[in-house]
Amino acid sequence: MTTTTTLARPETQRSIPANPQALLQAVLDANKGTRDARAREILDALIRHMHAFATDVKLTYEELHTGLDFLVRVGQATGPKKHEGILLADILGMATLVLLMDAKAVLAAGGTEPALIGPFWRANQPAMPNGSRIASEDTDGMRLFVQGRVVSIDGTPIAGARVETWQAAPGGLYENQDPEQEEMNLRAVFETDARGRFWFESVRPSGYGVPIDGPCGELLALQGRSHMRPAHLHFIAIAPEHKVLTTQIFDANDPFAFKDAAFGAVGSLLRKFEPDSRGDFHLDVELRLEPGETRIPKPPLP
Repeated sequence: MTTTTTLARPETQRSIPANPQALLQAVLDANKGTRDARAREILDALIRHMHAFATDVKLTYEELHTGLDFLVRVGQATGPKKHEGILLADILGMATLVLLMDAKAVLAAGGTEPALIGPFWRANQPAMPNGSRIASEDTDGMRLFVQGRVVSIDGTPIAGARVETWQAAPGGLYENQDPEQEEMNLRAVFETDARGRFWFESVRPSGYGVPIDGPCGELLALQGRSHMRPAHLHFIAIAPEHKVLTTQIFDANDPFAFKDAAFGAVGSLLRKFEPDSRGDFHLDVELRLEPGETRIPKPPLP
């Protein structure tokens, strides 16, 4: 005679009811063990929004795996010369959204809008005296004269501020991308004078396309979007007892000024590069910094 033994299950154990609401609650309950409070808050929100998204679009199992494969390929496409994850955050507007949220208080007080650092800022850019030309003599292009001021949020000039600048050449490439350009071409570090001023000569930059040789390029093609960014100059302003400002100034006359692939050309960052009678261009820049702790970001390139 065979005896069948049934293992008793504790009364406290219950299977998850087969419905989306119960499943969501079970996943949220599993997250309660996350010790870091901020991490738990972020994961809770992520779980809720992911479940709501899948429900809203009626996501299929095949579509889920297509998305997961896309994310895997984003990681595989990332390397020393390109961060596909950062590019994805850029072309979906996520990076600019986070910057604007972080700067909400300073923007309300009239501060300068932040913009992406981007992947081309280099460490040890050359220090130059005000009035220098940052373009090498063999860099073709229309001359651009930049005059700038660094001020506190109340308009007080900041003397001795460090201003880093870099830009693409008229051909659309940064110096580190182009073996034909001199080392550190179109890059410089300036120090503001007693009135918070800095100034230099350059060439009018050109717009350029974000990389489209990876999954982000596939996404842009799927959306029928351009991969172009409008012409711009990068600036980082650093001053004691002030938060670091990272921003870009865009050429408002560029054909892609109002359809930036990275959604960075916002607010007053679109400026007209004014021509003079000789065919040279002029740009006036005011960088307003918020008082606070000075945290200098790490350059992505040596």
